[in-house]
Amino acid sequence: MTDQTNAGNAIKDPQDWTTGDQPATGAQESYLQTLATEAQEDVPDGLTKADASRKIDELQEKTGRGA
Repeated sequence: MTDQTNAGNAIKDPQDWTTGDQPATGAQESYLQTLATEAQEDVPDGLTKADASRKIDELQEKTGRGA
């Protein structure tokens, strides 16, 4: 069972990530393409991990896939 009181501590704003300025991961790029297709949007090339995370959040909300 997960301790829900500490669950919020694991979520950091992408701008606070120490690796946020590194290139997006393959998994992020793949998921972004899936979401972008559903949202009928283009995804810019060369996103950082942090930028990709923010774009995923944006597209999840737009497509209804967000939690």
